[in-house]
Amino acid sequence: MNVIYEPRGRAREYSELACNLYRGCTHGCRYCYAPACMRTTGEKWHAKAEPRKDILSLLEKDAQRLRGDTRSILFCFLSDPYQPLERTERLTRQALEIVSKHNLNNQVLTKGCADLIMEDMDLMKTARTQLGMTLCFAADDARREWEPNASAVDDRLNVLKTAHKAGIFTWVSLEPVIDPDQALAVIHMAHPYVNFWKVGKLNHMKEYERNVNWAKFLVDAETLLTKLGAKYYIKNDLRAFSMR
Repeated sequence: MNVIYEPRGRAREYSELACNLYRGCTHGCRYCYAPACMRTTGEKWHAKAEPRKDILSLLEKDAQRLRGDTRSILFCFLSDPYQPLERTERLTRQALEIVSKHNLNNQVLTKGCADLIMEDMDLMKTARTQLGMTLCFAADDARREWEPNASAVDDRLNVLKTAHKAGIFTWVSLEPVIDPDQALAVIHMAHPYVNFWKVGKLNHMKEYERNVNWAKFLVDAETLLTKLGAKYYIKNDLRAFSMR
């Protein structure tokens, strides 16, 4: 079984390769797509997390097989690599050590424990890890409503600032966008510490999607990012609104 896999669909716009270290995620984000992907309920998926069986030995085998491959491996799509369970398991740290040993390009996408990320920054520099932060809200009360057990907005901003200062490549996943004003405020707040932006929209929540003028948000976001001299990528689901 290959634990490093090639994502499909929208996920492939983020990375050509990926690896999920944990099963389940206790952040409890309301917009989470993982339960549907794994054919379970949000209640069960968010109730607990556990390491995937033999994940590190399987990752080691895949990393050996992929030596010389220049594609980047993302940790993780279906669970947060820095959720609270990482405090005791340290799978993400060990995974970064493995890909570093085999000289594989890699990236992290998280909204998790800021202190653990800080602890791993020296390793990230050695491993040439690109550190990605999901950041959709500028106000922490909105963050608590949608991402109840994830890290606070200020903690995520501090991680980005610290990593950027340390010379680590930083990027932000500005997705899903739930409140366009909040999303634009995030760009204003974080742009000094972000090397690259990936901007998408909200999906699979029609009651909220229909309240957003996506064509206007697309124009507003691109105008602001361009004005700030930022490098960015607009995901296809949002880019489609440029033709409407």
